[in-house]
Amino acid sequence: MGMQGLKTGIILYTEKYEECVSFYRDKIELPIMFEKENLTCFDFAGSYLMVETGGIASKEKDISQNPTILRFDVQNFDESVDFLRGKNIDVDVQVHDWGTVGEFSDPDGNGCSLKKGVTPTQNDLK
Repeated sequence: MGMQGLKTGIILYTEKYEECVSFYRDKIELPIMFEKENLTCFDFAGSYLMVETGGIASKEKDISQNPTILRFDVQNFDESVDFLRGKNIDVDVQVHDWGTVGEFSDPDGNGCSLKKGVTPTQNDLK
Protein backbone atom coordinates (compact mmCIF):
# COMPACT_ATOMS: atom_id res chain seq x y z
CA MET A 1 0.00 0.00 0.00
CA GLY A 2 2.61 2.59 0.98
CA MET A 3 1.81 6.15 1.96
CA GLN A 4 -1.09 7.16 -0.25
CA GLY A 5 -1.83 10.82 -0.88
CA LEU A 6 1.72 11.74 0.13
CA LYS A 7 2.66 15.42 0.03
CA THR A 8 6.06 16.49 1.25
CA GLY A 9 6.92 19.66 3.08
CA ILE A 10 9.35 21.44 5.34
CA ILE A 11 8.46 23.14 8.62
CA LEU A 12 10.77 26.04 9.42
CA TYR A 13 10.62 27.34 12.99
CA THR A 14 11.65 30.99 13.15
CA GLU A 15 12.34 33.65 15.76
CA LYS A 16 11.97 36.57 13.35
CA TYR A 17 8.68 35.23 12.07
CA GLU A 18 7.32 38.39 10.38
CA GLU A 19 10.69 39.12 8.71
CA CYS A 20 10.95 35.54 7.45
CA VAL A 21 7.40 35.56 6.08
CA SER A 22 8.16 38.84 4.31
CA PHE A 23 11.43 37.38 2.96
CA TYR A 24 9.83 34.29 1.43
CA ARG A 25 6.71 36.15 0.25
CA ASP A 26 8.16 39.45 -1.00
CA LYS A 27 11.78 38.70 -1.86
CA ILE A 28 11.75 35.06 -2.94
CA GLU A 29 8.14 35.47 -4.17
CA LEU A 30 6.82 32.10 -3.02
CA PRO A 31 3.03 31.95 -3.29
CA ILE A 32 1.11 31.67 -0.01
CA MET A 33 -1.09 28.58 0.27
CA PHE A 34 -2.69 29.65 3.57
CA GLU A 35 -2.06 31.60 6.77
CA LYS A 36 -3.04 31.14 10.41
CA GLU A 37 -1.85 32.85 13.57
CA ASN A 38 1.97 32.48 13.74
CA LEU A 39 1.98 30.14 10.73
CA THR A 40 2.31 30.81 7.01
CA CYS A 41 2.39 28.02 4.46
CA PHE A 42 4.05 28.65 1.09
CA ASP A 43 3.94 26.64 -2.11
CA PHE A 44 7.47 25.28 -2.50
CA ALA A 45 7.49 24.02 -6.10
CA GLY A 46 4.77 21.44 -5.48
CA SER A 47 5.79 20.77 -1.90
CA TYR A 48 5.27 23.22 0.96
CA LEU A 49 7.36 25.42 3.21
CA MET A 50 5.55 26.09 6.49
CA VAL A 51 7.03 29.02 8.42
CA GLU A 52 6.14 29.06 12.12
CA THR A 53 7.25 30.73 15.33
CA GLY A 54 9.40 29.01 17.96
CA GLY A 55 12.84 29.03 16.33
CA ILE A 56 16.09 30.77 17.19
CA ALA A 57 17.68 33.39 14.96
CA SER A 58 21.40 33.68 14.32
CA LYS A 59 23.33 35.88 11.91
CA GLU A 60 24.29 32.85 9.83
CA LYS A 61 23.65 29.36 11.13
CA ASP A 62 26.31 26.70 10.70
CA ILE A 63 25.56 23.02 10.12
CA SER A 64 25.45 22.28 13.86
CA GLN A 65 22.69 24.89 14.30
CA ASN A 66 20.71 23.97 11.18
CA PRO A 67 21.83 20.98 9.08
CA THR A 68 19.34 21.82 6.32
CA ILE A 69 19.58 24.13 3.32
CA LEU A 70 16.51 25.21 1.35
CA ARG A 71 17.51 24.52 -2.26
CA PHE A 72 16.01 26.26 -5.27
CA ASP A 73 17.02 24.51 -8.52
CA VAL A 74 16.66 27.01 -11.36
CA GLN A 75 17.22 26.94 -15.12
CA ASN A 76 18.01 30.69 -15.27
CA PHE A 77 20.74 30.79 -12.63
CA ASP A 78 22.39 34.13 -13.54
CA GLU A 79 19.02 35.89 -13.84
CA SER A 80 17.94 34.40 -10.50
CA VAL A 81 21.13 35.65 -8.80
CA ASP A 82 20.54 39.13 -10.27
CA PHE A 83 16.88 38.97 -9.15
CA LEU A 84 17.87 38.21 -5.54
CA ARG A 85 20.66 40.78 -5.50
CA GLY A 86 18.16 43.32 -6.83
CA LYS A 87 16.15 42.65 -3.67
CA ASN A 88 19.22 43.32 -1.49
CA ILE A 89 19.95 39.66 -0.81
CA ASP A 90 23.66 38.88 -0.57
CA VAL A 91 24.29 35.84 -2.83
CA ASP A 92 27.65 34.05 -2.69
CA VAL A 93 28.15 32.23 -6.02
CA GLN A 94 30.33 29.13 -5.77
CA VAL A 95 31.47 26.85 -8.60
CA HIS A 96 32.06 23.21 -7.66
CA ASP A 97 32.89 20.18 -9.79
CA TRP A 98 29.31 18.96 -9.21
CA GLY A 99 27.63 22.28 -10.08
CA THR A 100 27.20 25.99 -9.45
CA VAL A 101 25.32 27.33 -6.43
CA GLY A 102 24.40 30.71 -4.99
CA GLU A 103 24.33 30.63 -1.19
CA PHE A 104 22.23 33.09 0.86
CA SER A 105 20.37 33.22 4.18
CA ASP A 106 16.92 34.23 5.37
CA PRO A 107 16.48 36.80 8.21
CA ASP A 108 16.80 34.03 10.84
CA GLY A 109 20.13 32.87 9.36
CA ASN A 110 18.70 29.72 7.77
CA GLY A 111 20.70 28.63 4.75
CA CYS A 112 19.21 28.87 1.28
CA SER A 113 20.80 28.02 -2.03
CA LEU A 114 20.15 28.47 -5.72
CA LYS A 115 21.49 25.67 -7.91
CA LYS A 116 22.11 25.97 -11.60
CA GLY A 117 20.18 23.31 -13.47
CA VAL A 118 17.57 20.75 -12.64
CA THR A 119 17.10 18.45 -9.67
CA PRO A 120 19.80 15.77 -9.66
CA THR A 121 19.03 12.17 -10.50
CA GLN A 122 20.85 9.19 -9.08
CA ASN A 123 22.95 9.01 -12.26
CA ASP A 124 24.10 12.62 -11.76
CA LEU A 125 25.54 11.72 -8.36
CA LYS A 126 27.75 8.84 -9.57
